[in-house]
Amino acid sequence: MDFFNQLINGISIGSVYALVALGYTMVYGIVKLINFAHGDIIMIGSYFILIFSKSIGMPFWLAVIASMIFCAIFGVLIEKIAYKPLRKAPRISALITAIGVSIFLQNVVTLIKPDPVPFSNTLAGSFRILGTDIGYVNIVTIVVSFGLMIILTLFVKYTKAGKAMRAVSEDEGASTLMGINVNNTIALTFAIGSALAAVGGGLYGVSYKLIEPTIGSVFGLKAFIAAVIGGIGTIPGAVIGGLIMGLVETFTKAYISTNLTDVIVFAVLIIILLFKPSGLLGKNVREKV
Repeated sequence: MDFFNQLINGISIGSVYALVALGYTMVYGIVKLINFAHGDIIMIGSYFILIFSKSIGMPFWLAVIASMIFCAIFGVLIEKIAYKPLRKAPRISALITAIGVSIFLQNVVTLIKPDPVPFSNTLAGSFRILGTDIGYVNIVTIVVSFGLMIILTLFVKYTKAGKAMRAVSEDEGASTLMGINVNNTIALTFAIGSALAAVGGGLYGVSYKLIEPTIGSVFGLKAFIAAVIGGIGTIPGAVIGGLIMGLVETFTKAYISTNLTDVIVFAVLIIILLFKPSGLLGKNVREKV
């Protein structure tokens, strides 16, 4: 029964990795930018939830929604201020800028709140299934994460805005000729990704019960690895990569060694990329030089 419990834990944390990885994969799919500041949106989202729930007194679910709205606006502002002026610049310039934005956000929050902050444990308790205690937090995390991933998939596939996002991802120039507002589409992509990161921050908080300014860099890096494993630029790939990450990490901690967790995670990444350089569901794209 311990195996079943670890399986649920792995799917739970993996679903959060997948949710956050969607932000990386959506932005990369449209503007070919690895937004390293995305991890810090997770951190900011978790702090926003604390402010709304503790200081203002909002119910937790309403605090999460408010945090999603604020993070969506924040993500759009980052795109407009930091990334949009570099859209035609070499990719390395945008990449360095993304790293700079990440460091800037991390240090600003460190100056304001340097010490770790306990997160509200609103999902305490568990229930027994097949002789194993399953925490409410695990079930809620899985349901919320997969629910949002399904909604996002349907949005991208069937709505006008989603079709515009796919068109810009395929060919920005042709999309402009067809009357699609590329700037608004890119801004919407950042808004959606940042809103999902805010939810990821809340789920991280209720799972680990402690947040600090550096959680974004660590958790965001793992979510990025998940996106690469699955094939960055594809939504199903982000989901599969996140689940693989969560399961490998959980079973390594449970049955091998906590100290070897990151070693094995990166080993899995290297092995997958050796045989499938574009990720499990990624496509090889030839570029003209």
